[in-house]
Amino acid sequence: MRAHGAPLLSEMDTPPPHYPSPEKSEPRVSSPRLNPLSVTALYCAAVLVVPIYALEGTRRGGNLNSTQSTLSRPGGLGTVPAVMGWPKRGVAQSAGVTVRSAGPLLLLLFISVSGFSQQPLPRVFLPFQELLASQSLQYYSLSEEPKDYRILVMDEDQDRMYVGCKDHALSMDINNITQGTLQVFWPASSSKKQECQMAGKDPTHGCGNFVRVIQPYNRTHLFICGSGAYSPVCTYINRGRRPEDQVFYVDSEDESGKGRCSFNPTVNTVSVMLNQELFSGMYIDFMGTDPAIFRSLTKRNAVRTDQHNSKWLSEPIFIDAQLIPDGSDPNDAKLYFFIRERMMDNSGNTKHIHTMVARVCPNDIGGQRSLVNKWSTFLKARMVCSVVELDGTETHFDELESIFLLETEHPKNLLLFGIFTSTSSVFHGSAVCMYNMADILTIFNGPFAHRDGPNFQWVPFQGRIPYPRPGTCPGGAFTPSLHSTKEFPDEVVTFIRTHPVMFNPIYPVGRKPLVVRTQADYKYTAIAVDQVTAADGRYQVLFLGTDRGTVQKVIVLPTNRSLDEDLILEELEVFKNEAPVTNLRISSKKQQLYVSSEYGVSQVSLHRCHAYGTACADCCLARDPYCAWDGLTCSHFYPLGKSRRSRRQDIIHGNPLTQCKGFNLKEYRNAAEMVQYGIRNNTTFLECLPKIPQASIKWLIQRDNDRRKEVKLSNRVVSTDHGLLFRSVQPMDQGLYYCLATENSFKRTVAKIRLRVLSSLTDGRAAPRRRRRSPGSCRGR
Repeated sequence: MRAHGAPLLSEMDTPPPHYPSPEKSEPRVSSPRLNPLSVTALYCAAVLVVPIYALEGTRRGGNLNSTQSTLSRPGGLGTVPAVMGWPKRGVAQSAGVTVRSAGPLLLLLFISVSGFSQQPLPRVFLPFQELLASQSLQYYSLSEEPKDYRILVMDEDQDRMYVGCKDHALSMDINNITQGTLQVFWPASSSKKQECQMAGKDPTHGCGNFVRVIQPYNRTHLFICGSGAYSPVCTYINRGRRPEDQVFYVDSEDESGKGRCSFNPTVNTVSVMLNQELFSGMYIDFMGTDPAIFRSLTKRNAVRTDQHNSKWLSEPIFIDAQLIPDGSDPNDAKLYFFIRERMMDNSGNTKHIHTMVARVCPNDIGGQRSLVNKWSTFLKARMVCSVVELDGTETHFDELESIFLLETEHPKNLLLFGIFTSTSSVFHGSAVCMYNMADILTIFNGPFAHRDGPNFQWVPFQGRIPYPRPGTCPGGAFTPSLHSTKEFPDEVVTFIRTHPVMFNPIYPVGRKPLVVRTQADYKYTAIAVDQVTAADGRYQVLFLGTDRGTVQKVIVLPTNRSLDEDLILEELEVFKNEAPVTNLRISSKKQQLYVSSEYGVSQVSLHRCHAYGTACADCCLARDPYCAWDGLTCSHFYPLGKSRRSRRQDIIHGNPLTQCKGFNLKEYRNAAEMVQYGIRNNTTFLECLPKIPQASIKWLIQRDNDRRKEVKLSNRVVSTDHGLLFRSVQPMDQGLYYCLATENSFKRTVAKIRLRVLSSLTDGRAAPRRRRRSPGSCRGR
C-alpha cells in the first residue's frame, strides 16, 4: 500500500545489476528418483500377505494380528516412549519365535527402502516429556493461551531475563525461570481495545498490549513499549538496584509510543538503548505504510530515515539492531539494522525480497540545509547467502530470519551468524551463513552504487567522492575537527540522499553457507551461538530453533568438499505443542539456553553428556565439544581442569580406536547372540536398529564353521534401514548373522542373530527357548 503523496516505486529502486536476479538464481530442482530398492519394496508389499505367527500365540488361540510395530523417529509415525531419543519397538516374545504382524512390517519396509533424499538426523533426539521428567528442561507459561513471548532481554549481571508478551512484562531468574518470576500486568485500556475492534482488528492477536520494546534505561529502571491495541504506549518499570531486592513494578504514567513501537503487534519492532536515547526500527503509522529508523527519547532533536523514499527503505521487515564498534574510537561506532526488503526488479513490475544491512551513526543529528532531522550518515548494503553450483549459478536464500553476533577479543574479528530461508514455489529451505565484521566494513568502505548509461544500469560510482567520506561519523578518528553532522558540507549530505546503497554485496566467509537444509519438513527460525574450547581447538556450536518447536545443536567441521560437514549433535523438543521457536538467548556464564514461542519460555542446559551413552566410544563418537570421557562416564569437559590431560575427546576425527584404548572397547564392539526362528517359504525379518542413525549397516553370515561372508542381496533377500527381510525364507538361509554398524570408520556388531528355519509351524513346538537378551540390545524379527 502506498501512502498518499508517496512516489511510485520504479525501476530506479532496483539493486545493482550484479546482484543475482531472482529469475536467474531460481534453483533447478530435479524430480525425485526412486531407489531401485523401491521397486522391490512395492513388489514385496504385494506378496507379504501372510503374517508370521508366534507358536505361543497359536497355542493360546489369541489375536494373532494384534502386535504393533510403530516407527517413532522425529517426523515419523506413531508415539512410543524413547530411550536415547530413538523409539522402543513393540515386540511380543514367545518360546523361540518372535511375533510379527505383516501390516506394520509392510509400512516400515516401504518407508525404509524408498529412495527419496533424507535430511541429516540428530544423533540424539529428546522429546519434551522426557526432558521434563529428567529435569533437564524448565518451562514457564502464564496460561494455555498464546501470548507471544518473543521479546527476551538478558541481564547476566543481575541474573535476570526480561520477557515481553501480551499484556505482561516478566522478570525471570536465569538460574531457574520457573522460580521467583516477577510480573507486571500492563493491558491496553478498555477504550483502546474497543476502538481497535471497531477498526476491524483481530481481538485476540491484535487488540492487546503486546510488549515489543524492553531496554535498560539506567541501573534501576527499564523502558518498555507495547502495541497498546494499535495505539503504542511506553512506560518505565522499576527493577531494583540488586536482584535480591525482588522489585518489579510500573513506576510512571503511560506515554505515547509512536515512533518507538509499531502499531501492529505482528510487525517486528527492533530497538537499541544508548545513553538513554532509544533507536527503533518500526512502522510509524497505523496503516503500516511508513517504515522508519527513528531516534526518540532524546534531549536532542528526533531523527529518522527519509520518508517515503524507497531507495532508503522499501517495505522493510526489521529483524535485529546492534551497536557495533568501528575501530578504537567510540565516536566511530555504528548502529546496524538488519532488515529484509521487497525491491523492484529491473523491469519495474515484480518485487523480490532481499536481505539488507543498514547503518547510521548514533551521534547523527541530521543535515543543516538538506536532510534536516533525517539521518545524514545512512548507508545500506545487501547481504548474500547462497550456494554456488558446479556451473557457477547461485541458489539464493534471500529471507533473513534471525541474527546472532558472536563477540571476540578484537571487534574487527566479530562474527555474525544469520539464518536465511527461501520459500519460492519450487524450492524451500534454510541456510546458516557466517560473516566476518571486517568484510562488512570493507564493503561499506567500498564503491557506492550509481545508475548510469542509457538503460540506467547499476555501476560503481566513478565520480569524485566528497570529503568527509559519506557515512563517516563526526568526531571520530577520521573527522576529529567535525563535532556535528550539521558541519558536514552540503555535497556530503546530498550524496548520501542520492547514493545510500553500496555497490558490492556482503558475502559470507568462504562464500558458502555453514549449514543448508532443503526440502526438509521444517525450517530454521532463530539462532544462538556459543564458542567452546575443546581439547583439540575452539569450535562454534550453533543452536538452531525450528518451526516445529525444537532446537538443534549443530557443529560444523571443515572438509575438503564445497560444503563443510555439519553434525546435528542433538535435537531437543522444547515445546510440547510444536510451537515455532521465535527467539533464542544464550548464557555462556550459566551454560543455559532460553527459548521462546507463542505459548511460553523454556530453559535447557547447553549440554547433556550422559545422553550420548555409557561407553567411552559413545562419548568419543558424539564429537560434542562440551563433553569428554573421564574414565567412568561421559561428562562436561572443563578446559582448565587439573585432569584435562586424562580426558578423552576428539572432535575433528571422533575416533574411539585412538581415544578409548583400555576402556573395554572389544566387549563394547560385540553383541550377545540371539536365536530366531523362521518358517520355510514364509517371510522372516531380522531386525537391526543401530542406536545412532548415522551408522551404516552391513550384514554378514557364518554357516557352520565357515568364515563370515557378506550376505548376498536379491529380490528375495532385501536389506532395509531397519533390518534384513527374507520374502521367502529357505533352509539354506540358516546360519549366524552379524549386523555390522560402521560410524566414522569405527565398526561394531550391533546384533548377532542365529537364524533357524522350520519346515512347518508345528516343528516349533519342540524349539528351545530363546536366549534372553541384555537390555538395550537389538531385537531380531
